[in-house]
Amino acid sequence: MRRLNKTNLKRTNIMVSYKELGLVNTRDMFAKAIKGGYAIPAFNFNNMEQLQAIIKAAAETKSPVILQVSKGARNYANPTLLRYMAQGAVEYAKELGWEKPQIVLHLDHGDSFELCKDCVDLGFSSVMIDGSALPYEENIALSKKVADYAHQYDVTVEAELGVLAGVEDEVQAEESHYTRPEEVIDFSKRTGCDSLAISIGTSHGAYKFKPEQCTRDPKTGRLVPPPLAFDVLDAIMEQLPGFPIVLHGSSSVPQEYVDMINQYGGKLPDAVGIPEEQLRKASKSAVCKINIDSDSRLAFTAAVRKVFAEKPGEFDPRKYCGPARDLMTELYKHKIINVLGSDGKA
Repeated sequence: MRRLNKTNLKRTNIMVSYKELGLVNTRDMFAKAIKGGYAIPAFNFNNMEQLQAIIKAAAETKSPVILQVSKGARNYANPTLLRYMAQGAVEYAKELGWEKPQIVLHLDHGDSFELCKDCVDLGFSSVMIDGSALPYEENIALSKKVADYAHQYDVTVEAELGVLAGVEDEVQAEESHYTRPEEVIDFSKRTGCDSLAISIGTSHGAYKFKPEQCTRDPKTGRLVPPPLAFDVLDAIMEQLPGFPIVLHGSSSVPQEYVDMINQYGGKLPDAVGIPEEQLRKASKSAVCKINIDSDSRLAFTAAVRKVFAEKPGEFDPRKYCGPARDLMTELYKHKIINVLGSDGKA
């Protein structure tokens, strides 16, 4: 155990600039998005197939893209391998004909200064510090500490004000609390954050809303979620005109993927997400980054289950991960073109 600790300590002393990997931060990307009335896709990934699909979709649509990694995904992939995967993603994008890829490697929901620092040191171009569960002053202090360190290396920082309900990796909250518009000026100035994640009714996971929060479509029997609180968003934008706003928990939970999963042996009753028309509306405002994770997990799982059901003797991972990669590529392109409007912007 001692030997392992020494190895980890030695690794964290390595300093890798994201610029050496061919990555960019979010500063110019967000400014252009706000001015152009579109949002940057922030897609979480956990494995090679997801990464391949994201890069292929972004390259083919010429969309700037944010590769998001949670604390859990970082541990799953290994920080060193992850760094080289990001560098490989840039080179892969060039192979696909994207001469100057605009790719960000971003830590999603960093929960400590130490984690954010380690990501900055190992080549991330953007980090999120999530102190939203802390008391207000403690959230400010932690977010400022991260921003002060990251900005020394031109790494951009996202902070969060307000609490999203739901479950995503290590992030879990029973109830949501909308961001208070009256706090955003003070918070953004005192922390020095580059973008602000807010809570206006989105939530994490494939079960974003409880049945009692929704109505049911009498024709289909499916849940219809409550609308996002655009009045809160408008009030925040009035307080912080032109400041980059981020929406977490913005998967739409496509019903076709849910149906495929259930058809081929899965069990996802009453899974419901954020309607895409509401995300389209948000993307035309100061919301310049929209996070999407669960949708790709659903697409991956649906394709894999279909192969296993139709070909129960299949055991070559390429034969079921390949179709999953293809379905995720279609999903990502759809989000870029039809929901976020970021195609042709890179």
